[in-house]
Amino acid sequence: MKTEVIPYNAAINKPKPLRTGRLGGQVLLWIFLLATAILIVFPIFVTFAGAFMSNAELSTGGRLLPSVWHFENFREAWVQANFSRFTWNSLMLSGVTTIGTLIVASMAAYVCERMTFPGKSLFVAIQASTMFISIGAVVIRPQFELMIKLDLHTSLWGVILILISGHAYIFFILLSFLSGISRELDEAARIDGCSNSGIFFKIILPLLRPGLGVGALFTFCGAWNEYLRPLVFTMNTPDLQTLTVGLSYLRYGASAAVQTHYMLAGAVLSILPLLIVYMIANKQFMQMTAGSLKG
Repeated sequence: MKTEVIPYNAAINKPKPLRTGRLGGQVLLWIFLLATAILIVFPIFVTFAGAFMSNAELSTGGRLLPSVWHFENFREAWVQANFSRFTWNSLMLSGVTTIGTLIVASMAAYVCERMTFPGKSLFVAIQASTMFISIGAVVIRPQFELMIKLDLHTSLWGVILILISGHAYIFFILLSFLSGISRELDEAARIDGCSNSGIFFKIILPLLRPGLGVGALFTFCGAWNEYLRPLVFTMNTPDLQTLTVGLSYLRYGASAAVQTHYMLAGAVLSILPLLIVYMIANKQFMQMTAGSLKG
């Protein structure tokens, strides 16, 4: 009986059977990702396209792209809704909230990561509970009554303090970044005579820059899109209203006609600052994503 000997190279180059199950899973994954991307991008595309249409064309529907591009919609939206004032208010609210949140959250994360103190576990647990327990508009009234006692109920500073106090999500982001920074750097700096505040500002903060960039992106976007609290706190002071609240002035014109084209143009104008902030913080965001995938 002869035994067939298979050459070594032929055994290596022998084609492997195709795993149909794995291929089918990849196809389903790509179909799901494509459908998700379409569902996310399509409303944004409709908003941008509708911002250049006339009101009559939007009312009749049936078109994705405008027959005539009306660039004057943006000028009218800017003038009618006093966007210059509302944009400044939104920038002030979002900018101060972002800076304050990063300062408070970074200091809290540094203390919890590097130091031991009574009630540390309880503090972290309270921070975590504020992330998973959300009661929405129910807390508006007690917050407003608290700001009345502080005489901040008719300004944006009350809203800023409330938004800064809700820093738990940024706290845990920075806490995870701090856990990746070696403690030997702290010990070496302490041997050289550096205090805790010096270690934080001279060593920790520069190394924490990617985390601060990601935290700034999330905080700025959240404060910029905030609607209910600025609406409640600025009902009696329209000059202090933010851009999200001011968009409602574009809904009806002088003849009580619905101005959908101006509202879409205003929405596009309100999105642009978020895109700029994302482009600035994109490098830090990608560093965080790459680090999480690597880990």
